[in-house]
Amino acid sequence: MSTPTRILFVCLGNIIRSPLSEKLFEHVANEAGVGEKYEVDSAGTSAYHIGELPDERMRRTAKRRGFVYGGSARQVKASDLDAFDLVIAMDMENMNNLLRLARTEEQRAKVHLMRSFDPEADGAVAVPDPWYDGPQDFETVYDIVDRSVRGLLRWLEAGASAPE
Repeated sequence: MSTPTRILFVCLGNIIRSPLSEKLFEHVANEAGVGEKYEVDSAGTSAYHIGELPDERMRRTAKRRGFVYGGSARQVKASDLDAFDLVIAMDMENMNNLLRLARTEEQRAKVHLMRSFDPEADGAVAVPDPWYDGPQDFETVYDIVDRSVRGLLRWLEAGASAPE
């Protein structure tokens, strides 16, 4: 068996967008029968929430849709840029933080925006952070992440060389 493709999803605090992306990608890949081909993780560019569970509001949103997940927040490390094949940032701020952390062009080439895999992005580059928003915003973010992880899986399974 070949070495799994390692994917790291990154947002600011690693409690809303990136853990949802990690667990939803894992779920979608397993549903498609290709879960063994991928290893996924998530991290935050900040240290605000290290060790915390994913945000309760997003877990409630996911649960209403029949998806239950957990996890524990951690901060991204420079070594992650070597350890992972793809590093998926939720927005430009996090992407820029990751690119500053990168030491080589090879590491920089691994960093992509999550919405580049969203077939409905229509020019939008960020998965919005619903931290200060209401329940409908968490629903919207869930939809964006769901479309994006499915798009990412399609892209990977098609063997594409760069996001569209």
